[in-house]
Amino acid sequence: MPSAVVTGGGRGIGANVARALAADGYDVVVTGRTRDEIDAVAAELGGRAIEMDVSSPESIERGFADIGPVDLLVANAGTGNRGIAWEIDPDDWWRVFEVNVRGVHLCCRAVIPGMLERGGGRIVIVGSGSAYLPGASETGYTASKAAVCRYGETLNNALEGRVPVFVISPGLVRTAMTEGSIPDDAPWTPPECAPELVRALATGEFDTLAGRYLHAEHDPPAALRARMQQILAEDLNAIRLRR
Repeated sequence: MPSAVVTGGGRGIGANVARALAADGYDVVVTGRTRDEIDAVAAELGGRAIEMDVSSPESIERGFADIGPVDLLVANAGTGNRGIAWEIDPDDWWRVFEVNVRGVHLCCRAVIPGMLERGGGRIVIVGSGSAYLPGASETGYTASKAAVCRYGETLNNALEGRVPVFVISPGLVRTAMTEGSIPDDAPWTPPECAPELVRALATGEFDTLAGRYLHAEHDPPAALRARMQQILAEDLNAIRLRR
């Protein structure tokens, strides 16, 4: 049975991704900082729960030592802050980068050596459209997601096809992070879109698109199948400077 780790898997997008992977036959480990939440999801799936703070190297080292071999990492754990950039405590502002960027790197670093030794695996990083969409004024979350999008692309290049790395946007999904901060009439994304994309990427069918930015709502598996050759030929689904 293949193994999958979903960070931030105790609620919201991560919990839904964990459910989809368990339905596909994965032995799922859900990680997070809130014990009750990850225990509940793990019990529902018949999986395992590992308490983990992705911003802590010691927590990650302990957690992945307990987890063992990983075939699929879904680096979903993330956070944000609200407020005027210059009025936010600098440590609170930087905390977003510690979770959203450093946390992703630490988790990838924990699983890649074992994947290379065993001859394969896959990584899916949960990014955000805030990495490139115009008009934003929040500086911490948006900048961290821009960084992690580029991180995923370059990490995929460094791995040279041995471990495909994908960066996805789940879209605008109602979660504890978005609830109350975005108008009810916003173009919300159906919550099933991200899990469906992750489970498709896990199959290997779309490995040639690794390193590219894929949007769960706008790039569903059927659309990717139809557009795959065009994406590759025209270098689409990538953040590029166009002149």
